[in-house]
Amino acid sequence: MVPFPVFLSVVFVVRNQSATIENLLSSAATCIASHVSDYELIVIDNASDDDSVSMLKLLTGENGLPNLQIYALTKEVDADTASWVGLENALGDFIAVVDPLADGVEFLLEMLDKAVGGADVVFASNQRKAAPALTYRVSYAVFNGLYKYFNGVHLAKEAPQYRVLSKKIVNFILQHPQPAMTYRHLPVTGGFTRVNLEYSSPPQSPPTKRLGESIDRGMRLLVSTTRAPMRLVTSLSLFGAAANLLYSIYVVAVGLLKTNVAPGWISLSLQQSGMFFLISLVLLVLGEYILQMVSLSNEGPPYHVAQEFTSARLTRHEKLNIEEVATKLPSVTSGRLF
Repeated sequence: MVPFPVFLSVVFVVRNQSATIENLLSSAATCIASHVSDYELIVIDNASDDDSVSMLKLLTGENGLPNLQIYALTKEVDADTASWVGLENALGDFIAVVDPLADGVEFLLEMLDKAVGGADVVFASNQRKAAPALTYRVSYAVFNGLYKYFNGVHLAKEAPQYRVLSKKIVNFILQHPQPAMTYRHLPVTGGFTRVNLEYSSPPQSPPTKRLGESIDRGMRLLVSTTRAPMRLVTSLSLFGAAANLLYSIYVVAVGLLKTNVAPGWISLSLQQSGMFFLISLVLLVLGEYILQMVSLSNEGPPYHVAQEFTSARLTRHEKLNIEEVATKLPSVTSGRLF
């Protein structure tokens, strides 16, 4: 008997791993095949510049591995975008996203158990994950602190990359205008049932994180998923307008109450404060307009139905003027009908 009667899709994002990709996929297939009804391994080659694509082509041949689907990208993209390529092409009831160099595939079965038990999304954190460089760790901590402050979610702890999603979450994310960006945070902020697990497994190799690309991706995530940066701009514009207005009142009061004012100071001060007041108002209106446009462009569906139930008894059916009558066939005896 199969422990999990489901169709499981497993997404791997790889780059320049031609020497280890065959053993990696073979081990994953062996681990998964006997525990689910059916499965597929989706490999996203993130623009490798070695022989990875050629090796993957051989693995999809008749003598290769079964249930293998390959997507080779033309240019390198960030991990979230590459993962989404596999997610939107997955056919399974549940989709797992695995970093083959950092995540333990063997722990996937425990995650799947939670998902089959009713969790919409299951996250897993490896407590033995290799630490990146100090500068990257500091920048990562700052980003997670800001995101926690603005959105109330610590992405590194509450929404790690290793995850199992139900198909309905993927369908929900597809309704958003930027699904590759939304995929990173929406499973933990969309009100879905989630489970966070921890495990310990030695990573196969240290991570190769690029600080510049990570900062760029973090800024895009902050700007696209929270109003805080633009709200800060509009708040500063409002403060600037109010401060210049108060300064203008101060200049007028000085001109009325003081007699020994330097010639031209009042007119110059009113001119400057009035100009900066108008500039601040323009920035305030422009910032609010941009904020509204961004909100509309990033807005997803107005609602999402997590579960639906219907009563076994419906009174409108009981009121229908329909009566079921059993049809009795005529008896046939000696070729005559009675």
